[in-house]
Amino acid sequence: MRYYFAPMEGITDCTYRSLHHKYFPGLDQYYTPFFSPTIHRSLTKKEQRELPPADTLTYKAVPQILTKVPEDFLWMAQMCADAGYQQVNLNLGCPSGTVTAKGKGSGMLADPDSLDRFLESIFAKANLPISVKTRLGFQNQDEFPKLLDIFNQYPIHELTIHPRVRAQFYNGVVDMQAFGYAAQNAKIPLCFNGNLICIDDIQRITEQFPSVDAVMLGRTLIGDPGIFTPGGTNPDILEAFTSELLEEYTRTFESSRNAMFRMKENWRYLLCKFEGSEKLGKQLRKTTDIVQFKEITHRIIQELPMRTQLSPDW
Repeated sequence: MRYYFAPMEGITDCTYRSLHHKYFPGLDQYYTPFFSPTIHRSLTKKEQRELPPADTLTYKAVPQILTKVPEDFLWMAQMCADAGYQQVNLNLGCPSGTVTAKGKGSGMLADPDSLDRFLESIFAKANLPISVKTRLGFQNQDEFPKLLDIFNQYPIHELTIHPRVRAQFYNGVVDMQAFGYAAQNAKIPLCFNGNLICIDDIQRITEQFPSVDAVMLGRTLIGDPGIFTPGGTNPDILEAFTSELLEEYTRTFESSRNAMFRMKENWRYLLCKFEGSEKLGKQLRKTTDIVQFKEITHRIIQELPMRTQLSPDW
């Protein structure tokens, strides 16, 4: 089984990925939060930081691209290839209203014919492998068979399926029956993504779909960063990881306050790993003082018992 870290905007940036790999090895690939290229054909300073030369990284990264314009996709894919990356990923899964309103992300699933033309254009000219992350459809899962027929026409390197439709966002149960249809009918290697909270969940995927040998986790890995590391999420290692992450963000943002607020996004998920974290968690969310923030996080890690698996509140 191969283990992938899903991209999460505002959390899994280059700093986070590098330090996660340093403290919690065991993942096969990290996917970057999406690049959204435009006709201006330039990268912002933030995007440049997110696309360092691939040979400077200690882990394997796959840049993700979000666009509905073939020429923009191909330009960004070439930028990734020039930087030494071996694969790019097309985002057809993002459910955000600001994204889908522009016909991007999972908004592309609402028009299968247009999606087909887009895929035909990029696969005709791309000079590196393209993987795809998708949902079952835009409004309902009945859209999926046609979408899979379209995907099967192209040499997609790997198809990651999040078995929900866009209308669900991240709510409700994943549709295992629809994923089973994909496992039976896909001519493409598949990766499962969605609601995997613990190793037992992954084992069930392996048993139910033996042809699927890759899984992608996002929120679970942020909340339980050592889930694939021998020894699991060790408290001392977690404290070293979060402390260095805070230090790096302080340097990057030139502000300990801004770094603290970035770290609060991580702690939204990390709190799910600790028993009885309600009181300290409330203090953590309220504080605007960096010294107090450090004291609270130290107490959470060193005083509260860790759950064997997450108890999600998302």
